[in-house]
Amino acid sequence: MKVEIWSDITCPWCYVAQARFEKALDAFPHRAGVEVVHKSYELEPGRAKGDVEPIIKVLMKGKGWSEAQALANERNLTAQSAGEGLPYVAGRDHGSTFHIHRLLHFAKARGKQHELVKALYRANFAEEESIFVDDERLVALAVEVGLDADAARAVLAAPNAYADDVRADEREAAQLGVSGVPFFVFDRQYGVSGAQSAEAFTRALTQAWGDRPPLLTVAGAEDAHACGPDGCPVPH
Repeated sequence: MKVEIWSDITCPWCYVAQARFEKALDAFPHRAGVEVVHKSYELEPGRAKGDVEPIIKVLMKGKGWSEAQALANERNLTAQSAGEGLPYVAGRDHGSTFHIHRLLHFAKARGKQHELVKALYRANFAEEESIFVDDERLVALAVEVGLDADAARAVLAAPNAYADDVRADEREAAQLGVSGVPFFVFDRQYGVSGAQSAEAFTRALTQAWGDRPPLLTVAGAEDAHACGPDGCPVPH
């Protein structure tokens, strides 16, 4: 079974949802049979790289909140994160994530996507140093999960590297009707929106696993050779 997760590194509910989903997945009896793929989604696709602001100012401008309301929102997210055992530093930076999504596709091609997603969430929400000001911060995170520094640096320096992969994910999201993240798709049958509880993710995993269509075997020669529990008989 495949679970696809559309998310953005700047999304705090994606950070919380990832922890809740992993809690459900770790306890799922068929965990070994579940493939998890992270998909790109930009919350601010028009923001230029280098346009970095404190999240408090972004919330005040984007939502029309007062500073007190923005700070209260950050306190709520701190509490929600703590409930999942996640550290959260209020007042983080906010910036463009297109280049970060490109780096994640580079990591996917090398089998390190999930590890980099987790490292990026931790760096953005639980550590003081911004991930938006200097690409070397991203290179260090890539190296931390086992990627080559020079290769990661080259990807970040080339605006078109993996750009098509990011856009393809975003087109898929639009086709599926995804209008916000996090968004989880189970075997292209069920969609789960938002930072649901671990119990809700458990129910989704169980239902999607149980509703998988049976394998259809293509008819062929009935006496074709095969191995079974009793071994591999050799015809005389």
